[in-house]
Amino acid sequence: MTDLTASSALAGAQGRSLFERGERTRRRHAAEKRFRMIGLAAVVFGILALFGLLGSILTNGVSSFRQTYVALDIHLDPAKLDKAGTRDPEALRKLTTFTYQPLIKAAVDRLISEKGISIEGLGGKDAEGIISKEAPAELRRFVLADPSKIGETVRFELLADGRIDGYYKGRVTMETAKLDRNVTPEQLMLADALKAEGALTTRFNWSFFTAPDASDTRPEAAGLGVAILGSAYMMLIVLCLSLPIGVAASIYLEEFAPRNRLTDIIEVNIANLAAVPSIVFGILGLAVFINYAGLPQSAPIVGGLVLTLMTLPTIIIATRAALKAVPPSIREAALGVGASKMQSIFHHVLPLAAPGILTGTIIGLAQALGETAPLLLIGMVAFVREFPAAPPGGFFDPASALPVQVYNWTQRGDPAFIERASGAIIVLLVFLIIMNLGAIFLRRRFERRW
Repeated sequence: MTDLTASSALAGAQGRSLFERGERTRRRHAAEKRFRMIGLAAVVFGILALFGLLGSILTNGVSSFRQTYVALDIHLDPAKLDKAGTRDPEALRKLTTFTYQPLIKAAVDRLISEKGISIEGLGGKDAEGIISKEAPAELRRFVLADPSKIGETVRFELLADGRIDGYYKGRVTMETAKLDRNVTPEQLMLADALKAEGALTTRFNWSFFTAPDASDTRPEAAGLGVAILGSAYMMLIVLCLSLPIGVAASIYLEEFAPRNRLTDIIEVNIANLAAVPSIVFGILGLAVFINYAGLPQSAPIVGGLVLTLMTLPTIIIATRAALKAVPPSIREAALGVGASKMQSIFHHVLPLAAPGILTGTIIGLAQALGETAPLLLIGMVAFVREFPAAPPGGFFDPASALPVQVYNWTQRGDPAFIERASGAIIVLLVFLIIMNLGAIFLRRRFERRW
């Protein structure tokens, strides 16, 4: 009897064919189909949640990249700014922003008169109020930078008040202005009249990337300049410390360290450190780097050291995985032709593991760039307006960071700060996307086949 006839006989004895699905087969296929559907539903739900989150951020934050400006011809009256006529910078520095405010008021009144704008119920201070409170400081900086301009009439593009800017972004309406003590409907009508005359425009806001933070009364002047520079300084410190230390530790543990209880304890602790909450590293940085070592609070050097400690386990784990992925035959071939252990690692194993090492490093840096909790504990939540100096001295100057700036702005009451917080999140996401694209590029660029 052949196998086929035996199988047929067995199938006939059981009363069914092997080519017909039985009840158990149908149940198994149904369970597999349900599992596929659950998996597909999970993927769709994750994508929808992601698009919902990104949509909310983009809806609230895209408007922060546009800002409203008012063009004014301001006469820098020497009778108010330099009565002695000496143009002495020291004497000009003693003048406060209150000295420049009447110049702005006169320019606004002159502009309204020249354009023939007449709005019932608009007071003198109301007209001046459409200009940002940052404007006098901007004029003062301009005069201090070039005192020879005193006596001339200079055209300035000044920031409009935050409520006026919000009016053209949909946050403020005529109805809400009636209930708002910071703006009046007459001011909004004046803004519309100036816009019709071409004196008021809304355009791309480059100062959002270059200006420092601003006080609660000037949300329209707040920018990410100090935060971007502070984050760049911290990432530079993290890269210079975590990459060589992490790669050296990984090479020793993977290639040279004996397999004993001590190395097992070290490996377990590295794995545990990768799972420690980031705020614990902030407590460590506060205790060691600030209280014990005496480093200044809110400085990029402290933030960089804390983020280095947090990033090291990630880099070590990724580097060890990349070293393990290199086939043992590469090492054996190098040793077989007379290379030393060190030569086989640095000339053959490490170049082949470079894509994985670089990818792990960039992912670790991207994780560190988005951390907030440890930076809050070391004082980087402080209000900082002055830009840090160039390295290495700038590493010890007060600074902020992008995620901390987002946290700061969300704690303020003015809706314009919420808009700017969403804009800062967009900038942070763009940096993270660029870093992840860089990791993909480096992996493709240095990847080798064996």
